Amino acid sequence: MIRHLLNVNFDGQRGLQEQVRECLINAILSGIFPADTALPSCRQLASQLNVSRNTTALVFEGLVNEGYLVSRPRSGYYLHPDYYRCGQNPTPPAPECESAAPLWGNRLKITPSQQESILKPAGWMHYRYPFIYGQPYTQQFPLASWRAAANWLHGGVRDPAWVIDHIDQDVPMLIEQIRTRVLPKRGIVAAPDEILITLGSQNALYLLTRLLMSPTTRVAVENPGFREAINTFLLSEPHIVPHDVDSEGLVLNETPCDYYYVTPGHQVPTGVTMSKARRTQLLDYAARHDAVVIEDDYDSESNFMQNPLPALKASDRSGRVIYVSSLSKALSPGLRLGYMVAAPEIIDEARALRRLVYRHPPTNIQYQMAHFLAQGHYETHLRRYHEDSARRWDCLHNALHTFLPECQLMQGSEHANAFWLRTPEQINTQQLTWRAAHAGVLIEPGARHFLDAAPPDNFFRMGFHAINPDAIAPGVEVLRGQLAQLC
Repeated sequence: MIRHLLNVNFDGQRGLQEQVRECLINAILSGIFPADTALPSCRQLASQLNVSRNTTALVFEGLVNEGYLVSRPRSGYYLHPDYYRCGQNPTPPAPECESAAPLWGNRLKITPSQQESILKPAGWMHYRYPFIYGQPYTQQFPLASWRAAANWLHGGVRDPAWVIDHIDQDVPMLIEQIRTRVLPKRGIVAAPDEILITLGSQNALYLLTRLLMSPTTRVAVENPGFREAINTFLLSEPHIVPHDVDSEGLVLNETPCDYYYVTPGHQVPTGVTMSKARRTQLLDYAARHDAVVIEDDYDSESNFMQNPLPALKASDRSGRVIYVSSLSKALSPGLRLGYMVAAPEIIDEARALRRLVYRHPPTNIQYQMAHFLAQGHYETHLRRYHEDSARRWDCLHNALHTFLPECQLMQGSEHANAFWLRTPEQINTQQLTWRAAHAGVLIEPGARHFLDAAPPDNFFRMGFHAINPDAIAPGVEVLRGQLAQLC
């Protein structure tokens, strides 16, 4: 019987109507229901799924209104004729002659999958002690205020401007919020035509790579550094010139470069804040040698230092700093909202290139974020986020001091959003990471961040935002046990 083909494994986090509707839609599109045969009645389906009759009745009526079903008085619900042949696709005729599939490996011009990159388990949230970087503690998301911004957007009392294709333009309201609310906190003054919205700061780096770099370009990067940025630059095959990092940030070497990519707020991965002296030195050097600085201020909003230094862009007097940052790092990394601040000539070309790739970031998300900023919800969230981050940092710092005193913390990295640690020379952190994961502890080995031919293997990184705060100290204690077995 048809009614026995339907089954729903109900999820308590979702509405009953939503799940019953999804079940019926899947059945309709899969061709389970034959033409001119009545579907299970509201009463039958409600009894089978153990839900109320009102729930199934509302679902059926909704599917009638949307053209999936038709209602026949005193007979029941039937498939709409448009769906008679769903799930019954005819078998295509066999080709007259068969040929081998293309050798795709020979056709690929680039293979990004082969690049050295940072790996994180897809199921990190199922580990007991996830000390991974770049993921939030989901219970902190300001769901009520974000929903309020969505209600404002979808309220129906205004023209839904987010429905139309904006071609290559951004939402002016969001540009204005960034210009007047976000950038001034970093000491940056910018005009609207100097700002471009991107799908995260990573997307801004891709646009700059395509616009500015070629095989003859020299790009200075920090070593250790942010692998995702370096991999992006390599798409244009420039000369990558590693620069060492110490407790004051990037150390300039004697190799002149066209571009200097830096993360001065908190260096990736060490967490070091670039000193005022090094900032001045870098800007002066760029001016003297006609170089450009790409400043990745990825944690501008998640930086919980009491008085963080202004952005490099704030001290830029010659227009040589291109600034990229994120709006979603501290709120929800999955939103993928970032922006770029640069000269209008760069923004115009980046906008044109962006149009060829994906036109513009989703307009509804831009409007929702703009309203979220305008109503002060973003500032409220950041204040709570910073307070929580400070507590978490203190908790992990104390636990490391108590349980892992043999692991050295990077000087100059106070109140970064992760800890960069150096183990004794005989410890291989690849092995430590493997052993720790089997004990429920996730850490990040550091070797992949280095550009050396033989990178050191006794560094690792620990984040503290994804883990339950109460699990921080116990997790470090478990890690101590795994480290002790390698000593």
